[in-house]
Amino acid sequence: MTALADDLSRLLGAENVIAGDGPGAQAYLGDATESRGLHGAAEAIALPTSPAQVVALVAYAYAQDVPLTPRGAGTGFSGGAVPAGGIVIATERLTGVPRVDLDGWAIDTPAAATTAALRERAAQHGLHYPPDPGSQEVSLIGGNIATNAGGPHTFKYGVTGRWVETLDVVLAPGELVTLGAPVAKDVSSYDLRSLLIGSEGTLGIICGARLRLIPRPECRRPVLAAYPDTVTGVAAIHAVLASGIVPAALEYLDARATEDGRFTVLAEADGSSAAAAEQAAILTEAMAPGALTLRAPTEAAEIAALWRWRDGVSLTVTARRGGKVSEDIVISPAHLTEAIETIAEIGARHDLPACSWGHAADGNLHATFLIDRTDAEEIDRAEAAASELFDYALSLGGSLTGEHGIGTVKRAAVARALSPAVIALNAAVKATLDPKGLLNPGVKLP
Repeated sequence: MTALADDLSRLLGAENVIAGDGPGAQAYLGDATESRGLHGAAEAIALPTSPAQVVALVAYAYAQDVPLTPRGAGTGFSGGAVPAGGIVIATERLTGVPRVDLDGWAIDTPAAATTAALRERAAQHGLHYPPDPGSQEVSLIGGNIATNAGGPHTFKYGVTGRWVETLDVVLAPGELVTLGAPVAKDVSSYDLRSLLIGSEGTLGIICGARLRLIPRPECRRPVLAAYPDTVTGVAAIHAVLASGIVPAALEYLDARATEDGRFTVLAEADGSSAAAAEQAAILTEAMAPGALTLRAPTEAAEIAALWRWRDGVSLTVTARRGGKVSEDIVISPAHLTEAIETIAEIGARHDLPACSWGHAADGNLHATFLIDRTDAEEIDRAEAAASELFDYALSLGGSLTGEHGIGTVKRAAVARALSPAVIALNAAVKATLDPKGLLNPGVKLP
């Protein structure tokens, strides 16, 4: 065990520290980008069990000039939890039972609660937490906040940040603060809470949060349709958007991403039984023209199975070749047809199978290049394809990322996305909150 690991053992207890080269350490040295060859190294992994221990860790790191890499469940696709030395601060033991405030329609939760467990806890009280990232069964709420995660239902309900009332955050050089207030209106401070949301662990360590809830929708009514080509499928998407209702979700899978080779659209209405049924009828009418198949399940088990299928798309696609480089660009839905076909064309130019799926209503596309994870040259070609994809998204006035974050894998593209003045402003914020640059160094900023 290294001297640093010995220090941390005295600070946290030996049971909460793993040496960087010790048994079990490998599980903390990568994230979901491992299939594209990203893997890190650390001198020690710290697993604090309380915010007070996180304070002690940050204070120690600042006193010793040791970098800290925060980590939730490691489900990220941007390399943001891949360490380059120093200490991994894994938040998985910041546990506790989320506490529902029925009067305030809110839930107080530790950082290590899974998104699914938090949603289930709210549902037990007839309330609902809408954000539903695809990894919700394993992803931790602290990581969701750090990346401002989204999911299929963000078109109607918004991304994670929309639901955060307060954040408990440890700031450098070691102080626990609460940002925001548990009230509907609060302009007594700069919006520092929003500054930490989506900051990817570069400005502070999220230990807990108070999240807004809403009454649980009584009913969900999905409509699933398959189309012969992209043009017909996207026309159905635009018909839904022009229908006069706001669907709870509006998803697409291009033909290259599906097992049957058909362009697929999944929309969903929710609300009271009467409202959901009425809106599902409107969705069905909008999606019917040109559809090869169309179904609108009403049984709870069938609806749950449909969403399990949608959530499993990423794993299914990855299994085809063993790995993938998947980037979550955002473009205007007006460019959807062009963007879907351009993704396939970029893949072809780099001699890689390519497909896409994602959140059609807000233009958040999961553009994916399939790779053999053991072939370094193929991984390089996929990274070149991703760089071309970023330039394409920016040419349309779009964004490099909608919910995965910049991490390390998109850093080179940030300088192309932001003006020098905005980059300087971001650097100034970082320098103010992390003057030694020890919090997740090498992440987010170009």
